[in-house]
Amino acid sequence: MAVGIFDSGLGGLTVLSALQQRLPDVPFVYLGDNAHAPYGVRDADDIFDLTTRAVERLWDEGCDLVILACNTASAAALKRMQETWIPQDKRVLGVFVPLIEALTERQWGDNSPPREVGVKHVALFATPATVASRAFQRELAFRAIGVDVEAQPCGGVVDAIEAGDSILAEALVKSHVEALLRRMPKPDAAILGCTHYPMMEAVFRTALGPGVTVLSQPDLVAAALEDYLARRPEFLGSGQRSRYLTTGNPDSVSSHATAFLRRGVEFEAV
Repeated sequence: MAVGIFDSGLGGLTVLSALQQRLPDVPFVYLGDNAHAPYGVRDADDIFDLTTRAVERLWDEGCDLVILACNTASAAALKRMQETWIPQDKRVLGVFVPLIEALTERQWGDNSPPREVGVKHVALFATPATVASRAFQRELAFRAIGVDVEAQPCGGVVDAIEAGDSILAEALVKSHVEALLRRMPKPDAAILGCTHYPMMEAVFRTALGPGVTVLSQPDLVAAALEDYLARRPEFLGSGQRSRYLTTGNPDSVSSHATAFLRRGVEFEAV
């Protein structure tokens, strides 16, 4: 038994690395659906079908708790999965809520009515599918009022990162930030709403300029999972080692992941 981590490709490795640092004794099984990446340009039904198929594969590995370390899957599929698909003895969690809790300075499980918060102008950078779902705005509305969100679909960034083309990824990030700043010149905070984007966090910060609080997900998700497992220890894995699975070519994915993380990672074919 282990905790499952799912992403459409390599981006979820940023979350997994933070989880492994914070929870070194917990075994994880990572599944990247590299054969079908990127998800950000797919429609909601396609994302739902691919995500449920991947989660079932992680359940087969003994992962009764699965983290969707993919904002697109969390935005476009998770609500439908929780309402219609997930059995009572399993749990599937997304990565949006820890981010919004940090933004609104709420503790986990605080279900009090939405209230005004210090942040008034928020820039959201995400995949086209995440932006189209408006899931971030929906979750934020449960917790805060009076917050203006300007969302920028960052087409091409995930593809460039997955291909290892840092020059193109940097140019695209700068272009997307410039486009958002033309519509919202002075955001208080910026959300990196894709788990690939921490690899470009320094570029986002420079392009946004000083005075903008940049919120990235890996450490926030790791803290939230640590808290969740403290309250729900039945989902703690009893395995001995972490594993890395891919629907793509394992040699190619291992090579890209090793460059991505700057440490050796060996993927197995699903």
